[in-house]
Amino acid sequence: MMTRFLSSVAALGLTAGFAAADYKLTILHTNDIHSRIESINKYDSTCNAESEAEGKCFGGVARIKSAVDAKRAELAGQNVLVLDAGDPFQGSLFYTTYKGAAEAEFMEAIGYDAMAVGNHEFDDGPEGLAKFIDAVSFPVISGNLDLSSEDSLKGKVGNHVVLEVGGEKIGIISVLATDTVDTSSPGDNVVFQDEIESLKADVATLEAEGVNKIIALTHVGLPKDLDIAAAVPGIDVVVGGHSHTLLSNTNERAKGPYPTMVGDTAVVTAYAYSKYLGELDVTFDDAGVVSAAEGEPMLLDASVTPDAGMLARVAEMGAPIEEMKKRVVAESSDVIVGDRNVCRAEECSIGNLVADAMLDRVKDQGISIAIQNGGGLRASIDAGEVTMGEVLTVLPFQNTLSTFFVSGQTVIDALESGVSQVEEGKGRFPQVAGLKYTFDIAVAPNEGRVSDVLVMDGDAWVAIDPAKTYGLVSNNYVRGGGDGYKMFRDAENAYDFGPDLADVTAEYMAKNAPYTPYTDGRITKK
Repeated sequence: MMTRFLSSVAALGLTAGFAAADYKLTILHTNDIHSRIESINKYDSTCNAESEAEGKCFGGVARIKSAVDAKRAELAGQNVLVLDAGDPFQGSLFYTTYKGAAEAEFMEAIGYDAMAVGNHEFDDGPEGLAKFIDAVSFPVISGNLDLSSEDSLKGKVGNHVVLEVGGEKIGIISVLATDTVDTSSPGDNVVFQDEIESLKADVATLEAEGVNKIIALTHVGLPKDLDIAAAVPGIDVVVGGHSHTLLSNTNERAKGPYPTMVGDTAVVTAYAYSKYLGELDVTFDDAGVVSAAEGEPMLLDASVTPDAGMLARVAEMGAPIEEMKKRVVAESSDVIVGDRNVCRAEECSIGNLVADAMLDRVKDQGISIAIQNGGGLRASIDAGEVTMGEVLTVLPFQNTLSTFFVSGQTVIDALESGVSQVEEGKGRFPQVAGLKYTFDIAVAPNEGRVSDVLVMDGDAWVAIDPAKTYGLVSNNYVRGGGDGYKMFRDAENAYDFGPDLADVTAEYMAKNAPYTPYTDGRITKK
């Protein structure tokens, strides 16, 4: 039996008692589900019925429930925790439609024991997070948030929680990335404190209460998690999210072993989008020190049969979404051209629309250039009323906005790569905003096809400076190196988990309704 102590006050004066040697705990964990309520395909987008029937789909909340239920049954009578490291919000039409209510219902049904606040939990302001917390019974925690001035969240988000599992007290502490003020909408009343200093204080509080088994459930990304493990004594396990990193001992694309050990501290994270369920077995000695830690994320593929009851509920909640696709979101005065033969070879009006929408969304974040791969534009939009379904047909991949900083030379290199396969109609062709360039297909690929690259400086177009740093926005696929944009993989201050590109485009069209499609010579051919 597990007993929750939901505040430090409740645990004051308690002591850990005598801890038997070789206390074993299994931690099942997810992170960055990003509203993948339905199953996903290999591109992390919503899977269709045909692919599901062919066994090509992964994840979805019904598979998470099946996997968690099976593990709990297998480990009956043993010590098990089910944790989530934040960001169940944002990323599918389920979130757009239900604003966290679907995520709350399904996470409650799965039976999570605790969850960290992720940055996207603030995408609809503090009030959106407050509604989610009110809808779930498990604690939602984050230790580096000062919420004393935010009435909607005051008393709802704990610094930490103490759970009693198998007669032992397990302390769970948490922090959220401090740049959430830039990546989401926490508002002026949510104050962020230094992650490491906050964790040190919470560890000290728990140790004073006699808790010697402490898990940091964080939403800061793997690099920061590794720093935390090295800098904060007393943390036994870090269960992280935010960077969408896969740690694994068997997957060749993993960024490190599962767990990654930093001294005696085990660090784990399990990719994103409901594709994996992390499973870590931790053994503590009688002093509460980790003596062994091993495990592997479980791939939630077709071998995991989705829970039938939850699958039926997903279908029920999904029915209005099909109707939502019919919702009129804007009006266009003319056809917005998205023909692949145009958008993969020259400036096209739908490329301008999407690039302009991206840049408009983040222009206040020091971003001045947008690049959208032509291959990510999948259709034209007819003149007249524009439905959300039409926007999703143009942008079907559930890509998110990515912001990052690179040199002017890297921008030039990206354009060179982007026009290097024009003759083959490849999807890397760069549609742009805040940028002008010329290219010449008579020149050999990557040998100087691009010239006259201009950027806006004030109200004037000026030559790009190869040595200067520029802020860019693109989609997460391009920023991650897709379509040949490998030069962006090592960009500085990259953030890949912004709002959905289709939503951004629809909102931009609505703001500029009736939208008038255009080309303006930002891309020219010699």
